[in-house]
Amino acid sequence: MPALVIGVAGGTASGKTTLTREIVKALEGRTCVVYHDNYYKAHDDLPFEERVKLNYDAPDAFDNDLLLEQLQRLVMGEAIECPVYDYTVHNRSAETVRIEPSPVVILEGILIFAEPRILDLIDIKLFVDTDADVRILRRIKRDVLERGRTLESVESQYLKTVKPMHELHVEPSKRNADLIVPNGGNNLVALDMILHRIRRELDEYEDA
Repeated sequence: MPALVIGVAGGTASGKTTLTREIVKALEGRTCVVYHDNYYKAHDDLPFEERVKLNYDAPDAFDNDLLLEQLQRLVMGEAIECPVYDYTVHNRSAETVRIEPSPVVILEGILIFAEPRILDLIDIKLFVDTDADVRILRRIKRDVLERGRTLESVESQYLKTVKPMHELHVEPSKRNADLIVPNGGNNLVALDMILHRIRRELDEYEDA
């Protein structure tokens, strides 16, 4: 049977990964995770100074053709070699990561609900909704501590592309969600509801 696909979308630093981790932990080895961020287009033709200036928060920043091809294969039970994105150099790495198929495939990303072709492959659509001030503080902490960015570069990117692209693409895509989850994985009531639905869907898939 094809895998059950769960989409976890939401703004930058909204808590998508926290929710994803909680689902993975609860389903105990029955999931694999695909991150949309790893499908940023490669820009080997551009120097670092030019790559920094690119808009990484627009839908056309992603290689969705590759994502769709690999996601479809994963859903049908084939392993894939997923690309890896290196945030420190603003480019795709030469490495790949092998992802083995599982009964549940979780796709996480800010813009997965803004692309109709991706939406068509998702069975359960979750949108993590978190206040903008909380998200920007989390993003600053993450990008400076984990991705080697300067505070000035984080501020510049947020104001030039992250905020306007969120308002133009991410926020409107919320209407495509089956469930809007305030506070992500910290929302235990919503998490219980989500897990109940996933387990019910899994039972139906496995009994079919």
